Amino acid sequence: MVATLYGSRIRSQAAFRASFLMDLLGQVLIVGTEFLELWVILSQVDVLGGMTLPQVAVVYGLGALAFGIADLLFGEIDGLSTAIRSGKLETLMVRPVPMLLQISSLDLSLRRLGRIVVGLAMLATALAIAGFSPTPAHLLLVVLAPLAGAAILGALFTMAGAMQFWLVDGREFANAFTYGGNYVATNPGAVFPLPLRAFFTFVIPATLVAYTPTLALLDLTGPALLPQWTGWLGAPVAILIWIVAALLWRSGVRHYTGAGG
Repeated sequence: MVATLYGSRIRSQAAFRASFLMDLLGQVLIVGTEFLELWVILSQVDVLGGMTLPQVAVVYGLGALAFGIADLLFGEIDGLSTAIRSGKLETLMVRPVPMLLQISSLDLSLRRLGRIVVGLAMLATALAIAGFSPTPAHLLLVVLAPLAGAAILGALFTMAGAMQFWLVDGREFANAFTYGGNYVATNPGAVFPLPLRAFFTFVIPATLVAYTPTLALLDLTGPALLPQWTGWLGAPVAILIWIVAALLWRSGVRHYTGAGG
């Protein structure tokens, strides 16, 4: 079911190759521009949050890769309010396919692959420049970290979408947590003051997406609340946050009474 649904979306977009390539290039430029902001800052100072430019690039590359995967698979969920207002949600509810799967695949945009490609390339390049010394444990973390990070961000997308069952027109409010979480994830966690660091670790675990795995990969000492060993917490935290997201989504669906045509 999942393969068939996603496969149909992919084939429909791949048929328009010129449009796909332009969208892909646009995403590459967006990611490059975002990293340029960090490069400009680090051209004026030696370190940012205790990290050099190559080390910051590892954080950014890992965060961009994780967000790209999450955005590709779950990015459409934050537009749930549009389906609610238009009445389209009612048509999805009567279909014999899980609604979360339907909504997440409504507009599966292959242009988002651009962020994944750039994030992967930046991560590999930055690790080499930053003096990464691979061990079996480190290689395992390199594979697990972006998947766990994508799962965490995907759960945030799902929770943000579920909140719109009650807020109805709460897309911008939800974006503060999803895209705001991405901004935090692609920056060194040490740059944030302690209260914000605690919020984006224990409430919205954005620092566990890329920053703490980078500490573990590069054998760096972390700041208060984020010791190096927290770089291995991505997977268990992803499981916990998905339990919360699933419960919130189920509650929203069960209590939905309609708000559109």
